[in-house]
Amino acid sequence: MFTAKKLKAKPLLVEISIPTADGNFTAHYSEKGLAGLDFPAKKSSRVLSTNPKASVQILRWHRATADALKQMLAGRAVKNLPPLDWSGTTDFQQSVWCEMLQIPAGKTRSYGEIAERIGKPKAVRAVGGACGANPIPILVPCHRILAANKKLGGFSGGIAWKKDLLGREGVIL
Repeated sequence: MFTAKKLKAKPLLVEISIPTADGNFTAHYSEKGLAGLDFPAKKSSRVLSTNPKASVQILRWHRATADALKQMLAGRAVKNLPPLDWSGTTDFQQSVWCEMLQIPAGKTRSYGEIAERIGKPKAVRAVGGACGANPIPILVPCHRILAANKKLGGFSGGIAWKKDLLGREGVIL
């Protein structure tokens, strides 16, 4: 007898633009919260209007997301984040991202320090991998993570973005 395997349906994502002086970011929401944040596309002025599938709750989360992003881009500490939806990610990644949320604006940590803080001191490279997999850059501040000896390391938005964001927070490299 043949039985069909049930596939898990992907949660519906609603995309809404966040216009800033730095370009139009795109926020992605699921029914659980903010699931992703994309940097402005190069050479694109496309603005996504409010998605008609966006619920009142998602629109509330979007206001919080836009406010938080604008605070971060101004180099200020974020006071309020919407719920973050990290569905489909590992416990290890989530532990790294939670630790990154504890780093105050204007401060940095190394990959090694994050590994120590999450109780996995030998997982330095894995911490770097988790930083690179961060679906919500800037708001989950992976730009505040540096390589050994205060070297920049990588960044999903590019090194120029990382330097710029750190500079806005007053970090001198």
